[in-house]
Amino acid sequence: MPELAISTRGLRKTYRTRLGRKVVAVQGLDLDVPIGGVHGFLGPNGSGKTTSIRMLLGLIRADAGSMTVFGRPVPAQLPDVVGRVGAIVESPKFFPAFSGRKNLELLAEAIGAPRKRVGEVLEQTSLGERGKDRYKAYSLGMKQRLAIAATLLKEPDLLIFDEPTNGLDPAGIREIRETMRGLGDQGRTVLVSSHILAEVEQVADTVSIIGHGRLLASGTVAEVIGGSTAGTVKVAVDNHEAATRILTAAGMTVRADGNYLLVDGAEHPADVTRRLAQQELYVSELVPVRADLESVFLELTAGEGL
Repeated sequence: MPELAISTRGLRKTYRTRLGRKVVAVQGLDLDVPIGGVHGFLGPNGSGKTTSIRMLLGLIRADAGSMTVFGRPVPAQLPDVVGRVGAIVESPKFFPAFSGRKNLELLAEAIGAPRKRVGEVLEQTSLGERGKDRYKAYSLGMKQRLAIAATLLKEPDLLIFDEPTNGLDPAGIREIRETMRGLGDQGRTVLVSSHILAEVEQVADTVSIIGHGRLLASGTVAEVIGGSTAGTVKVAVDNHEAATRILTAAGMTVRADGNYLLVDGAEHPADVTRRLAQQELYVSELVPVRADLESVFLELTAGEGL
């Protein structure tokens, strides 16, 4: 088996609320992150993503299970690999009145990184022309890219970003997405946690989907989407009520979607057209709905209350 950037087995973490009730945040999580490329760590808010990342980084202690980073058990041997890891788990603190460059220069001096790295990481995150601007004048997207630049100062092999696009506008989201994709293309391993599945689908090579702190699916994006049983078709027909009755009687599931009907359960899209035509209802438009990570996730978590 090839070496993995991250591997966990049976990872578990529980908390107690102020009222003494035990809450399981992560339960028996088996997670494998291959070396190189972008890995999406996906799940809704409260599914255990941040808790898992904090355990990997030694910020909180696991109740049970094992974890390795580049083959080294953590947290026991975390000091041996921490130099290869850069992470953004919480909002980083920068001096608002200082320029982006000055903030990075101070950080580089503190961690012993070469001063020349400051200019290099500003260019890597497309901040080269704005490095002299004060941090407080940066947009949210620029602030997040400066945080990424800070993690790159020590040239890590593994980068961990927890919900990096939260609060960003579409332009900021695109900038972060392009930055992560560029890092993955350089051969680095990027683990990005997110609850915005459609956004990660555009940048990830591999994904792991979790719910209630346990693994639901993992693999390349194509494998995870391909494993979906979803076979939805979007249908345009004049009489929705009659079409719904006919298709439901044929064992299909029908739901309204604006001016369309979404139909599940047809072995082939032509079955929908044939069933309706037999009753003199004619389809004006029929489009197979491509499975995506969001539809796969909804299928995987159906009935779990997520």
